[in-house]
Amino acid sequence: MINNNIAYLNASSSLQRLCTGIAVFLLLLCTACSSTPYPAVPDAQRNVEVDYDYILAPGDSVSIFVWGNEELSSNGTVRPDGKLTTHLVEDLQAAGKTSTQLARDIEVAYAEYVRQPVVSVIVSGFVGVPDQTVRVVGEATNPKRIPYRKYMTLLDLMIDVNGLTEYADGNKSVLIRMVDGQQVTYSLRLDDLLMDGDITANLSLMPGDVLIVAESWF
Repeated sequence: MINNNIAYLNASSSLQRLCTGIAVFLLLLCTACSSTPYPAVPDAQRNVEVDYDYILAPGDSVSIFVWGNEELSSNGTVRPDGKLTTHLVEDLQAAGKTSTQLARDIEVAYAEYVRQPVVSVIVSGFVGVPDQTVRVVGEATNPKRIPYRKYMTLLDLMIDVNGLTEYADGNKSVLIRMVDGQQVTYSLRLDDLLMDGDITANLSLMPGDVLIVAESWF
């Protein structure tokens, strides 16, 4: 009977040590999984104001207004090949230009048919060229590519993609950004921002940013 009790106590002690070891291992694993090896976005890039001119892209909708010649005014969409057809000109290159540049090009083309044409181009239905978009992939509720907007922040982007899925590991997510012609990866604290309301985790976005939302292991 005594031997049985001693064996039972030894087994219980071994089981307790095993459970303690597993708990410590899981704690260390969770700690390791909760962070990334990448640095945080530096302060110089966290609150920046980007000054840029929107560049037309395939899929953008444009309205062309010709002053004094309503019959020449039209609406159209930039084709996948980047070109646009108007009432008087076919295959006019539009992608890669600002709306002002496109308006001047149309004035030159129309000058063959109209005396001193005055043209305005209004852009709507923005798609954006890759260098002027922000892309979200991974465990976002609605991953997508979004045209960059001036003063756009990480929180704005999270609203645009309807937040994160239940499988997301927000604090293990990363931001990929071009800095001085080099691709740099930074860590993000999306869970802190969205779940804890920690506004210090928010930051300004820049054209061309790519956000990768990580998947949780558990």
